[in-house]
Amino acid sequence: MQTTPQSEKKILQIISSETKENIGELDVVTPSIYTSIFSKHALEHEADLTDEEKVTNSFLNQKINKLESMQEQTTRNALALSEHTNKAISAIQDKDEDLLKEVLNETHELRQEIEKLKEYIYKDELTNTYNRKWMNDHLLKDKKVLRHNGVLAIIDLNYFKIVNDTYGHIVGDKVLVFISAQLKSMRENVVRFGGDEFIVFFSKNIKKDTAYSKLHKLRENIIKKKLKSKESSFRVSFSFGITEFKENDDFTTTLERADQNMYDDKLKIKERITGI
Repeated sequence: MQTTPQSEKKILQIISSETKENIGELDVVTPSIYTSIFSKHALEHEADLTDEEKVTNSFLNQKINKLESMQEQTTRNALALSEHTNKAISAIQDKDEDLLKEVLNETHELRQEIEKLKEYIYKDELTNTYNRKWMNDHLLKDKKVLRHNGVLAIIDLNYFKIVNDTYGHIVGDKVLVFISAQLKSMRENVVRFGGDEFIVFFSKNIKKDTAYSKLHKLRENIIKKKLKSKESSFRVSFSFGITEFKENDDFTTTLERADQNMYDDKLKIKERITGI
């Protein structure tokens, strides 16, 4: 069967995801170990890697094209902003109300373009949650310490590997989209931290107990739902760990504290829920 660049990309994403799941269980990973595991999964999916350089170049070109498009849009926005500024100065100096209205309309259009660009830069492509770059730029100083006091929770899906192994990674992706939509329904800042892990940064006025109650209620509602895949149905759940933090607290240490709480929670929830 002939594959398209898009289908090749999807297959390689699946193989990469499976490889990362496997190496996550290892204490030491060398290039040869990674290659061996990747090749094993490639064989399982009957992926043709004989022309790896061509496939790699295709993906790199896609990324480069996206970056070039972003650069061009940024340049256009910068030039437009400069032009609007000059018009505004002229309008104010000449007291030209018509020109001021024109500048106002153009500024609204420019703002919309900038918002689209920000969404592209800061959103996770699959789940439409925030990504790590947004977190680093908005919540951390120098990617190391937290900017303000607050409460965060780390969320990890339970039995997600079983979902992928049983129903495939396309269904797994749909589960991630479903869970992220549920998390976003709390109207808090949700970051896809990696794979099936999310971080929720709660609003400044929310206390730890309130955050716990919100997540617990959300999880109980999710557990009651049945997700369908063709003729089959299954349930999903997640474990979470919550911790408070203060301004200038080390982010890694804070996350490790939340992760330990999440591990304790996972032991308890898996006593209730033994599978999907």
